[in-house]
Amino acid sequence: MKKYTYTESKDTRSGFGAGLLEAGKKNENVVALCADLIGSLKMNDFIKEFPERFFQIGIAEANMMGIAAGLTIGDKIPFTGTFANFSTGRVYDQIRQSIAYSGKNVKICASHAGLTLGEDGATHQILEDIGLMKMLPGMTVINTCDFNQTKAATLALVDHVGPTYLRFGRPVVPNFTPADQEFVIGKAVMLNEGTDVTIVATGHLVWEAIQAGEELEKLGISAEIINIHTIKPLDEEAILASVAKTKCVVTAEEHNRLGGLGDSVAQVLARQLPSPQEYVAVDDSFGESGKPDELMDKYGLNAAAIVAAARKVITRK
Repeated sequence: MKKYTYTESKDTRSGFGAGLLEAGKKNENVVALCADLIGSLKMNDFIKEFPERFFQIGIAEANMMGIAAGLTIGDKIPFTGTFANFSTGRVYDQIRQSIAYSGKNVKICASHAGLTLGEDGATHQILEDIGLMKMLPGMTVINTCDFNQTKAATLALVDHVGPTYLRFGRPVVPNFTPADQEFVIGKAVMLNEGTDVTIVATGHLVWEAIQAGEELEKLGISAEIINIHTIKPLDEEAILASVAKTKCVVTAEEHNRLGGLGDSVAQVLARQLPSPQEYVAVDDSFGESGKPDELMDKYGLNAAAIVAAARKVITRK
């Protein structure tokens, strides 16, 4: 099994901030909007470099989405920034009508997603956002795993035309992907080839999947681990090729079991390659206030849960 190491842990939201600055340097049409959360979204460096290309909208997220949609008419490439809950649930109508239905080239950038928002609690820990966004026709949905991948994804959005939802988080996590990586929207990343079970993971659960693979190896189980950073469009070819070999799959995500990556994978398999599947996800519940690591353990979003799911799904082959 290939070994992955890292020299530092960094938050994925800082990867967005670094990517946004580079995006601004890359294309003069890139503009940024924020709903009173500049520090949380790490937009300070962009504002310092391009003050005339930044718009502070205040606590008016619906207005921010409408303004962003309007800016595209003048060929601007707007990147909106606020918490994932406010980027989706609070403004779903505006996104549906003004951005998705109209096919506007808006980049909806969402921080503090999932349980790892931590102490702010269930009202802020949205676990339905991937489902909300992927159901919108024409919406691309991306969920990155570390600082480097988030930075690369942000830069890739400059050249991608169409509405996009980019999801990232608050906590520091291992930064293990290459700094010079090429981010290809819709293309899965093979992390480790295996023969006994496919583990498909996204976001913060990718590193946990790697850890799980190492534990499974000790048990004599060969795990194929795939990093799915783009949930829509999904890399169906990569999933089908892997499951055709291993005959079973575990999906892992910091999201509700309903509507997320696991459901997307299940739909692909149901249509083309019916196979045993186990979910590592929040089991149809809201979150709660607590320390991020403790919440991930309580809700079964860790390497141990992935190991258990892998051992279980293998018995169903």
